[in-house]
Amino acid sequence: MKAVLLEGFGGLEVLRVGEVDKPRPAEGQVLVKVMATSVNRPDLVQREGKYPPPPGDSEILGLEAAGVVDELGSGVSGWKVGDRVISLVGGGGYAEYAVAYANHLMPIPDSMSFEEAACVCESYITAFLNIFMIGEFRDGQTAILHGGGGGVNTAGIQLCRALTPNSKLIVTAAPEKLERVKEVGADLVIDFKETPDFTEIVKEYTYKKGVDLILDHIGAKYLAPNMNSLAYKGKLVIIGVTSGIKAELNLALMMVKRQSIIGSVLRSRPVSEKGEIVTEFTRRALPKLADRTIVPIIEKVFTIDQVVDAHRMMEEDKHFGKIVLKIGK
Repeated sequence: MKAVLLEGFGGLEVLRVGEVDKPRPAEGQVLVKVMATSVNRPDLVQREGKYPPPPGDSEILGLEAAGVVDELGSGVSGWKVGDRVISLVGGGGYAEYAVAYANHLMPIPDSMSFEEAACVCESYITAFLNIFMIGEFRDGQTAILHGGGGGVNTAGIQLCRALTPNSKLIVTAAPEKLERVKEVGADLVIDFKETPDFTEIVKEYTYKKGVDLILDHIGAKYLAPNMNSLAYKGKLVIIGVTSGIKAELNLALMMVKRQSIIGSVLRSRPVSEKGEIVTEFTRRALPKLADRTIVPIIEKVFTIDQVVDAHRMMEEDKHFGKIVLKIGK
Protein backbone atom coordinates (compact mmCIF):
# COMPACT_ATOMS: atom_id res chain seq x y z
CA MET A 1 0.00 0.00 0.00
CA LYS A 2 0.98 3.64 -0.41
CA ALA A 3 1.98 5.47 2.77
CA VAL A 4 3.91 8.45 4.08
CA LEU A 5 7.23 7.19 5.43
CA LEU A 6 9.98 8.78 7.52
CA GLU A 7 13.64 8.62 6.55
CA GLY A 8 14.88 9.19 10.07
CA PHE A 9 13.66 12.04 12.24
CA GLY A 10 13.86 15.77 11.58
CA GLY A 11 12.35 18.43 9.35
CA LEU A 12 10.27 18.29 6.20
CA GLU A 13 13.12 16.57 4.36
CA VAL A 14 12.49 13.24 6.16
CA LEU A 15 8.99 12.86 4.70
CA ARG A 16 8.54 10.68 1.63
CA VAL A 17 5.75 8.69 0.01
CA GLY A 18 6.53 5.03 -0.56
CA GLU A 19 5.18 1.47 -0.49
CA VAL A 20 4.81 -0.77 2.57
CA ASP A 21 2.93 -3.97 3.36
CA LYS A 22 -0.77 -3.60 4.05
CA PRO A 23 -1.54 -4.31 7.71
CA ARG A 24 -3.94 -7.02 8.89
CA PRO A 25 -6.50 -6.57 11.66
CA ALA A 26 -6.02 -8.58 14.85
CA GLU A 27 -8.75 -9.69 17.23
CA GLY A 28 -11.12 -6.85 18.02
CA GLN A 29 -9.78 -4.72 15.16
CA VAL A 30 -10.89 -3.74 11.66
CA LEU A 31 -8.95 -2.75 8.57
CA VAL A 32 -10.07 0.61 7.21
CA LYS A 33 -9.49 1.68 3.62
CA VAL A 34 -8.50 5.26 4.32
CA MET A 35 -10.08 7.94 2.17
CA ALA A 36 -8.84 10.93 4.18
CA THR A 37 -6.96 11.83 7.32
CA SER A 38 -5.84 15.09 8.87
CA VAL A 39 -2.58 16.67 9.91
CA ASN A 40 -2.27 17.30 13.64
CA ARG A 41 0.52 19.01 15.55
CA PRO A 42 1.54 15.76 17.29
CA ASP A 43 2.40 14.44 13.79
CA LEU A 44 5.08 17.12 13.52
CA VAL A 45 6.41 16.28 16.97
CA GLN A 46 6.54 12.57 16.06
CA ARG A 47 8.33 13.41 12.80
CA GLU A 48 10.97 15.16 14.89
CA GLY A 49 11.45 12.01 16.98
CA LYS A 50 9.87 13.36 20.17
CA TYR A 51 6.48 11.60 20.26
CA PRO A 52 6.65 7.85 19.56
CA PRO A 53 3.44 5.86 19.05
CA PRO A 54 2.15 3.66 21.87
CA PRO A 55 3.63 0.13 21.92
CA GLY A 56 2.05 -2.05 19.24
CA ASP A 57 0.69 0.82 17.15
CA SER A 58 1.88 1.70 13.65
CA GLU A 59 5.04 3.79 13.25
CA ILE A 60 3.37 5.56 10.32
CA LEU A 61 2.15 9.09 11.09
CA GLY A 62 -1.55 9.86 11.44
CA LEU A 63 -3.85 9.80 14.48
CA GLU A 64 -7.21 9.42 12.74
CA ALA A 65 -8.75 7.88 9.67
CA ALA A 66 -11.93 8.36 7.67
CA GLY A 67 -12.80 5.65 5.22
CA VAL A 68 -14.56 2.35 4.60
CA VAL A 69 -14.36 -0.91 6.52
CA ASP A 70 -12.31 -3.29 4.36
CA GLU A 71 -11.84 -6.32 6.63
CA LEU A 72 -13.02 -7.48 10.05
CA GLY A 73 -10.75 -9.07 12.62
CA SER A 74 -11.96 -11.96 14.73
CA GLY A 75 -14.53 -11.19 17.40
CA VAL A 76 -15.76 -7.98 15.78
CA SER A 77 -19.52 -7.42 15.66
CA GLY A 78 -21.70 -4.44 14.89
CA TRP A 79 -19.71 -3.46 11.78
CA LYS A 80 -19.60 -4.84 8.25
CA VAL A 81 -17.38 -4.48 5.21
CA GLY A 82 -18.35 -1.33 3.32
CA ASP A 83 -19.44 0.73 6.35
CA ARG A 84 -18.32 4.37 6.24
CA VAL A 85 -16.39 4.98 9.45
CA ILE A 86 -14.10 7.35 11.30
CA SER A 87 -11.70 6.28 14.00
CA LEU A 88 -8.94 7.31 16.32
CA VAL A 89 -5.76 5.35 15.57
CA GLY A 90 -2.54 5.22 17.57
CA GLY A 91 -0.69 5.61 14.28
CA GLY A 92 -1.04 4.73 10.61
CA GLY A 93 -3.51 7.30 9.30
CA TYR A 94 -1.15 8.57 6.58
CA ALA A 95 -1.65 5.40 4.50
CA GLU A 96 -4.11 3.73 2.14
CA TYR A 97 -5.08 1.23 4.85
CA ALA A 98 -5.04 1.54 8.63
CA VAL A 99 -5.90 -0.78 11.49
CA ALA A 100 -8.36 0.49 14.09
CA TYR A 101 -9.98 -1.01 17.17
CA ALA A 102 -13.65 -1.75 16.59
CA ASN A 103 -14.68 0.09 19.76
CA HIS A 104 -12.96 3.24 18.47
CA LEU A 105 -15.10 3.42 15.32
CA MET A 106 -17.92 5.86 14.71
CA PRO A 107 -20.26 5.89 11.71
CA ILE A 108 -19.77 8.75 9.29
CA PRO A 109 -23.08 10.61 9.07
CA ASP A 110 -24.61 10.66 5.59
CA SER A 111 -24.37 14.44 5.65
CA MET A 112 -20.55 14.42 5.92
CA SER A 113 -17.87 13.97 3.27
CA PHE A 114 -14.77 11.87 3.97
CA GLU A 115 -12.71 15.08 4.13
CA GLU A 116 -15.00 16.56 6.78
CA ALA A 117 -15.08 13.28 8.68
CA ALA A 118 -11.27 13.20 8.74
CA CYS A 119 -11.34 16.28 10.96
CA VAL A 120 -13.45 14.79 13.72
CA CYS A 121 -11.54 12.31 15.84
CA GLU A 122 -8.35 13.95 17.02
CA SER A 123 -9.54 17.55 17.34
CA TYR A 124 -13.21 17.21 18.28
CA ILE A 125 -12.76 14.23 20.60
CA THR A 126 -9.77 15.94 22.27
CA ALA A 127 -11.81 19.10 22.79
CA PHE A 128 -14.86 17.15 23.99
CA LEU A 129 -12.86 14.99 26.38
CA ASN A 130 -11.04 17.86 28.03
CA ILE A 131 -13.80 20.47 28.10
CA PHE A 132 -16.82 18.33 28.97
CA MET A 133 -15.67 14.99 30.38
CA ILE A 134 -12.61 16.14 32.34
CA GLY A 135 -13.39 19.84 32.70
CA GLU A 136 -17.09 19.16 33.45
CA PHE A 137 -17.99 22.38 31.67
CA ARG A 138 -21.65 23.27 32.02
CA ASP A 139 -24.06 25.66 30.37
CA GLY A 140 -23.84 29.15 31.83
CA GLN A 141 -20.17 28.82 32.80
CA THR A 142 -17.21 30.73 31.35
CA ALA A 143 -14.08 29.26 29.75
CA ILE A 144 -10.80 30.37 28.23
CA LEU A 145 -9.62 28.47 25.16
CA HIS A 146 -6.06 29.25 24.10
CA GLY A 147 -4.89 29.29 20.50
CA GLY A 148 -8.23 29.93 18.84
CA GLY A 149 -7.21 29.28 15.24
CA GLY A 150 -6.02 25.70 15.69
CA GLY A 151 -8.02 22.53 15.12
CA VAL A 152 -8.66 21.60 18.76
CA ASN A 153 -9.70 25.07 19.80
CA THR A 154 -11.94 25.83 16.83
CA ALA A 155 -13.54 22.46 17.57
CA GLY A 156 -13.84 23.48 21.22
CA ILE A 157 -15.60 26.71 20.34
CA GLN A 158 -18.05 24.90 18.07
CA LEU A 159 -18.77 22.20 20.65
CA CYS A 160 -19.39 24.77 23.39
CA ARG A 161 -21.75 26.75 21.18
CA ALA A 162 -23.67 23.56 20.32
CA LEU A 163 -23.71 21.82 23.72
CA THR A 164 -23.62 24.80 26.11
CA PRO A 165 -25.20 27.66 24.15
CA ASN A 166 -25.40 29.96 27.19
CA SER A 167 -21.74 29.64 28.12
CA LYS A 168 -19.24 32.47 27.69
CA LEU A 169 -16.03 31.84 25.74
CA ILE A 170 -12.85 33.89 25.99
CA VAL A 171 -10.38 32.92 23.28
CA THR A 172 -6.77 33.96 22.75
CA ALA A 173 -5.56 34.07 19.16
CA ALA A 174 -3.00 35.61 16.82
CA PRO A 175 -3.95 39.08 15.51
CA GLU A 176 -4.60 37.84 11.97
CA LYS A 177 -7.11 35.27 13.27
CA LEU A 178 -9.12 37.40 15.71
CA GLU A 179 -12.08 38.14 13.43
CA ARG A 180 -12.43 34.54 12.25
CA VAL A 181 -12.34 33.26 15.83
CA LYS A 182 -15.15 35.64 16.73
CA GLU A 183 -17.17 34.46 13.73
CA VAL A 184 -16.87 30.85 14.93
CA GLY A 185 -18.45 31.82 18.25
CA ALA A 186 -16.05 33.43 20.73
CA ASP A 187 -17.60 36.06 23.00
CA LEU A 188 -14.31 37.82 23.75
CA VAL A 189 -11.12 37.49 21.70
CA ILE A 190 -7.72 38.50 23.08
CA ASP A 191 -4.68 39.17 20.88
CA PHE A 192 -2.03 37.08 22.67
CA LYS A 193 0.82 38.92 20.97
CA GLU A 194 -0.41 42.29 22.20
CA THR A 195 -1.56 41.01 25.60
CA PRO A 196 0.56 38.05 26.79
CA ASP A 197 -0.79 38.52 30.35
CA PHE A 198 -4.54 38.43 29.95
CA THR A 199 -5.35 38.42 33.68
CA GLU A 200 -6.78 41.94 33.97
CA ILE A 201 -8.91 41.62 30.83
CA VAL A 202 -10.39 38.37 32.17
CA LYS A 203 -11.06 39.86 35.60
CA GLU A 204 -12.83 42.85 34.06
CA TYR A 205 -14.91 40.65 31.72
CA THR A 206 -15.97 38.29 34.51
CA TYR A 207 -16.52 41.05 37.11
CA LYS A 208 -13.54 39.71 39.08
CA LYS A 209 -15.07 36.24 39.39
CA GLY A 210 -12.67 34.51 36.98
CA VAL A 211 -13.40 31.61 34.65
CA ASP A 212 -14.57 28.09 35.43
CA LEU A 213 -12.34 26.30 32.92
CA ILE A 214 -9.18 26.91 30.91
CA LEU A 215 -8.06 24.64 28.06
CA ASP A 216 -4.36 25.23 27.51
CA HIS A 217 -1.69 23.84 25.20
CA ILE A 218 0.86 26.58 25.88
CA GLY A 219 2.19 25.36 29.23
CA ALA A 220 4.84 27.14 31.29
CA LYS A 221 4.45 30.66 29.90
CA TYR A 222 0.74 30.79 30.71
CA LEU A 223 0.71 29.03 34.09
CA ALA A 224 0.66 32.20 36.23
CA PRO A 225 -1.94 34.16 34.20
CA ASN A 226 -4.03 31.01 33.88
CA MET A 227 -4.14 30.46 37.62
CA ASN A 228 -4.80 34.15 38.26
CA SER A 229 -7.72 33.98 35.82
CA LEU A 230 -9.38 30.92 37.34
CA ALA A 231 -12.44 31.29 39.53
CA TYR A 232 -13.05 29.57 42.85
CA LYS A 233 -12.99 25.79 42.16
CA GLY A 234 -11.89 26.51 38.58
CA LYS A 235 -10.07 23.90 36.48
CA LEU A 236 -6.99 24.29 34.30
CA VAL A 237 -6.68 21.42 31.81
CA ILE A 238 -3.25 21.27 30.15
CA ILE A 239 -3.05 19.40 26.84
CA GLY A 240 0.27 20.75 25.52
CA VAL A 241 3.46 22.51 26.54
CA THR A 242 4.60 24.47 23.49
CA SER A 243 6.17 27.21 25.64
CA GLY A 244 8.01 24.90 28.05
CA ILE A 245 7.45 22.45 30.89
CA LYS A 246 8.63 24.28 34.01
CA ALA A 247 7.08 27.27 35.80
CA GLU A 248 6.51 28.52 39.35
CA LEU A 249 3.14 27.89 40.96
CA ASN A 250 1.52 29.84 43.79
CA LEU A 251 0.34 26.89 45.86
CA ALA A 252 -1.32 29.07 48.48
CA LEU A 253 -3.59 30.71 45.90
CA MET A 254 -4.42 27.32 44.44
CA MET A 255 -5.32 25.94 47.87
CA VAL A 256 -7.42 28.89 49.00
CA LYS A 257 -9.38 28.98 45.74
CA ARG A 258 -9.58 25.17 45.59
CA GLN A 259 -8.40 25.20 41.99
CA SER A 260 -7.43 22.11 39.98
CA ILE A 261 -4.65 21.56 37.45
CA ILE A 262 -5.19 18.50 35.27
CA GLY A 263 -2.80 17.10 32.68
CA SER A 264 -4.36 15.23 29.78
CA VAL A 265 -3.15 13.24 26.75
CA LEU A 266 -5.46 11.21 24.50
CA ARG A 267 -3.11 9.04 22.44
CA SER A 268 -1.53 6.99 25.22
CA ARG A 269 -4.75 6.10 27.03
CA PRO A 270 -5.71 2.41 27.25
CA VAL A 271 -7.78 0.97 24.40
CA SER A 272 -10.80 0.41 26.64
CA GLU A 273 -10.68 3.96 27.99
CA LYS A 274 -10.54 5.42 24.49
CA GLY A 275 -13.53 3.27 23.63
CA GLU A 276 -15.51 4.76 26.50
CA ILE A 277 -14.58 8.29 25.35
CA VAL A 278 -15.64 7.50 21.77
CA THR A 279 -18.96 6.09 23.02
CA GLU A 280 -19.72 9.26 24.98
CA PHE A 281 -18.70 11.48 22.07
CA THR A 282 -20.91 9.45 19.73
CA ARG A 283 -23.85 9.90 22.09
CA ARG A 284 -23.52 13.59 22.84
CA ALA A 285 -21.57 15.29 20.05
CA LEU A 286 -21.82 13.27 16.84
CA PRO A 287 -25.53 14.18 16.37
CA LYS A 288 -24.49 17.85 16.20
CA LEU A 289 -22.13 17.00 13.34
CA ALA A 290 -24.76 14.85 11.65
CA ASP A 291 -27.37 17.63 11.58
CA ARG A 292 -24.75 20.23 10.51
CA THR A 293 -25.06 22.27 13.69
CA ILE A 294 -21.29 21.78 13.70
CA VAL A 295 -19.44 21.79 10.38
CA PRO A 296 -15.68 21.09 10.50
CA ILE A 297 -13.58 24.05 9.43
CA ILE A 298 -11.12 23.00 6.72
CA GLU A 299 -8.31 25.31 5.68
CA LYS A 300 -7.12 23.17 2.78
CA VAL A 301 -7.22 19.62 1.42
CA PHE A 302 -3.88 18.20 0.22
CA THR A 303 -3.23 14.91 -1.54
CA ILE A 304 -0.97 12.34 0.11
CA ASP A 305 1.75 13.30 -2.38
CA GLN A 306 1.57 16.89 -1.05
CA VAL A 307 2.27 15.86 2.55
CA VAL A 308 5.35 18.11 2.74
CA ASP A 309 3.24 21.13 1.81
CA ALA A 310 0.64 20.14 4.42
CA HIS A 311 3.26 19.88 7.17
CA ARG A 312 4.81 23.17 6.07
CA MET A 313 1.45 24.93 6.39
CA MET A 314 1.05 23.66 9.95
CA GLU A 315 4.64 24.54 10.88
CA GLU A 316 4.14 28.08 9.63
CA ASP A 317 0.80 28.32 11.48
CA LYS A 318 -0.92 29.57 8.34
CA HIS A 319 -4.04 27.50 8.79
CA PHE A 320 -7.38 28.12 10.47
CA GLY A 321 -9.12 24.95 11.56
CA LYS A 322 -8.00 21.69 9.98
CA ILE A 323 -5.51 20.59 7.34
CA VAL A 324 -6.72 17.46 5.53
CA LEU A 325 -4.82 14.79 3.59
CA LYS A 326 -6.86 13.06 0.86
CA ILE A 327 -5.65 9.47 0.62
CA GLY A 328 -8.07 7.28 -1.35
CA LYS A 329 -10.24 7.81 -4.41
